[in-house]
Amino acid sequence: MNFESPLLLQPERAASIQPLDAPTPPARLLVVDDTPANLSLLTNLLDHTYRVQLATSGVKALDIAQRNPPDLIVLDVMMPEMDGYEVCRRLKVDARTRHVPVLFLTALSRPEDESRGFEVGGADFIHKPFNPATVLARVATQLQVKAWQDALADRNRWLQQALQARLVEVDRLRDATFHVMVSFAEFRDEATGNHVRRTQEYVRTLATWLSLQPGMGAALDAEQIDLLAKSAPLHDIGKVAIPDGILLKPGRLTAEEFTVMKTHALRGWDLLRRAAERMGDEDSLFLQYAMQIARHHHERWDGNGYPDGLAGEAIPLSARLMAVADVYDALISRRPYKEPMDHTVALNHIRAGAGQHFDPAVVRALEATVAQIDDIARRWHD
Repeated sequence: MNFESPLLLQPERAASIQPLDAPTPPARLLVVDDTPANLSLLTNLLDHTYRVQLATSGVKALDIAQRNPPDLIVLDVMMPEMDGYEVCRRLKVDARTRHVPVLFLTALSRPEDESRGFEVGGADFIHKPFNPATVLARVATQLQVKAWQDALADRNRWLQQALQARLVEVDRLRDATFHVMVSFAEFRDEATGNHVRRTQEYVRTLATWLSLQPGMGAALDAEQIDLLAKSAPLHDIGKVAIPDGILLKPGRLTAEEFTVMKTHALRGWDLLRRAAERMGDEDSLFLQYAMQIARHHHERWDGNGYPDGLAGEAIPLSARLMAVADVYDALISRRPYKEPMDHTVALNHIRAGAGQHFDPAVVRALEATVAQIDDIARRWHD
């Protein structure tokens, strides 16, 4: 190694100098230099305050640091085989040693030498011949900075864990709240039975199949599918506002009664909108899906549905999925005014409505998943 001599300036001051704020227990330092005399000088300077490990090459330094990362590394630049810059670069790409500060020790003094050191992740430079006070001060300063960074990282981890726990609690409260709402709607409409459970799983199944089709991945990822399925049971929440004489009538509705029944779509949307405003959660994707489904699941692909007469892709995808799930389940279910339809007959009815009542893509999803749909119907039969 090529550097000026003597290595130390004013050695008589070394014993009287203390670090700025030495950690307790003592920090572990890794000192790397290919010259034994330099290692000895640095050890004598540092081991009064710190636990010092030594390495005589870059390869050995990497092995020690990766097996048991130190708190700080004092690293010579000019070494054979692997210089200090390369050692530092490798340390900084390894997750185990990425945050260990590196103090370069060098006789090089050109600005570009320092720039290169900072580019590979070095924290500071100590130039040879060095002043013991400078070494101790810079070691202590970098250890203090690392201690602050570690404390901040610990606090951030704690805050992240606390936030995650609170989000889980909020999700559970939200799910419980909407479960009560759905249960209330079911309680008032005894004819629905397991309808909401079946349609929820139908929507999940149809959306999952669609997500695997070309061009649909961005519109239906796993999180969105889960939110769609969770919001589907709220499709008929507006029925809580329909009078019992109409909602529970054991027979077909008159034209006037059906007009009242149709208001459940807007009433459900308004109820959910008010809930979102009260919760300060207007931007929640869950509530957006729930409001879309409640308002638009009776729209038709040809524009002849209600309440807004939307047509084609102007109808939200969530509502198009719900429309197929809702009608299919109504067809195969027993009602006071009708007998259940056979699954094959119901499927043919849905096919016949493709491009008129229903989105053809969602009908194809039903045809492709008919075995799963039938299994859901049997598992949650009334």
